[in-house]
Amino acid sequence: MTTWRCATATNVGLVREANEDAVAATDRMVVVADGMGGHAAGEVASELAVSVFARAITSEPSVAELNTALHVVNQAILDDALAHPERAGMGTTLTAIVPVSYEDGEALAWVNIGDSRLYQLRDGAIRQVTEDHSVAEEWVREGRISKEEAAVHPRRHQLTRVLGMADALDGDTGVLSVKVGDRLLLCSDGLTNEVSDTELAELASSPIGLDDAVASLVARACANGGHDNITVALLEVESVSVAVPEIAVTPSSVRTFPASRAHASDTGETVMRRRRRNLPRWMTLRTGIFASAMAGLVAAVFVILGWFASASFYLGDANGSIAVYQGQPDGFLWYHPKEVFVTSFKSSELRPGDARELKKHIAESSLSAAIRHADNMHSAWLTTQPTVAP
Repeated sequence: MTTWRCATATNVGLVREANEDAVAATDRMVVVADGMGGHAAGEVASELAVSVFARAITSEPSVAELNTALHVVNQAILDDALAHPERAGMGTTLTAIVPVSYEDGEALAWVNIGDSRLYQLRDGAIRQVTEDHSVAEEWVREGRISKEEAAVHPRRHQLTRVLGMADALDGDTGVLSVKVGDRLLLCSDGLTNEVSDTELAELASSPIGLDDAVASLVARACANGGHDNITVALLEVESVSVAVPEIAVTPSSVRTFPASRAHASDTGETVMRRRRRNLPRWMTLRTGIFASAMAGLVAAVFVILGWFASASFYLGDANGSIAVYQGQPDGFLWYHPKEVFVTSFKSSELRPGDARELKKHIAESSLSAAIRHADNMHSAWLTTQPTVAP
C-alpha cells in the first residue's frame, strides 16, 4: 500500500474579495481546484469539483477511472449551471493524486485539467509533472514563444481545457515514479504566478515540516503580491507499494484494442476482396486509384474549408449581452458564424476600450478561452466601479 502524510492551506490572497479555490485531502486522495465565473459561481464550481470527484473515485480505482471521474464532475457543473442560469459559464481546474491498482500493487496516479499544477520534489530538486492547458503554454509547446515569454504573456491565464466548458473532455493522466521521502506539491496558479520554481523547491523541500512548508509557501505568495487565491497541498510519501519505471506511460495517450477487432478486420478484408472480384471490367486498377484520389481530394477541400470556417471563436454582442460565436465574424463562403454561448455579462458593463474591442469582435482559440476573456473583461470593469458603503 502506498501511503503519505499531507498538509493543506487555502488563502484568499491580498486582492480578491472571495476565495474560489477548493482543496481536499484524505489518505486516498488529494485534489485541488481553482474555480472561475461571476456571481460566486467559481466558488460553486470548485467545491462541486472536489466533492463530486471524491465521490466518483471507487475504492480500488484505475488510471482510466480518473478521466471517468472528470466526466462525472464536468456533467455535474454543467447541470448545476443549467439549473441556475446566473452561474452560466462557470468552470474550474482540477489536479489530483490518487493511489491506483498497478501491476501487483498500488502506485500514485495523477490527473490534471486546467492550469493548477503538480510538482515532484526530491533531494532539493523540483520538476513540474503537469502541463498547463492555457493558450500561452500551448504556444510554448508549438514553439511559437519561449517558456520565459509565456510566464508574462497576457494570454497565460486563458485556459484551453477546463471543467464546465464542454460536453466531453479528457484531462492528462499519468503514473508517478516515487520513492519514500519524495514530496508532491499540488497548487493553484495563485501560488505559481507569485513564486518561482526555485523558491518552491527552497520552501517545500525537507527537512522543513509539511505544515511549516505550506504556511511559508502561502506567506511568500502573499509577500510577492497575492493577486489571486492561493491553495497548496503538500504530501510526503511514507511507503511505496510497487516500483514504477522512471518513464511512466500517460494512459490517456495509449489506445488498446480488444482481440475481437482482429476478427472484424479480417472480415472487412474478405468483403473488400469479394467486391473487387465483382467490379465491372471498365473499373481497372488505374482508374480506380484515380477516382479514389479525386474523391479524396474533393473531400479534403471541403473538410479544410469547414475547419477554417468553424475552428475559431469570437466575442460579440447579443442583445446587450456578451456572447460567444463560432466561425469567422463576417462568414466564409456558405459558412455563417453561429451563436454557441451567451454569458451572464452585459455588454454595457465593460471598460470603454474593451467595449470598442467587443464591437470589432474579439477572436479566441476556444470556447473556454472566449468565456474566460469575457469574465476577465467584466472583472476589470468591476474594479473601476465605486465602492458602495454598507
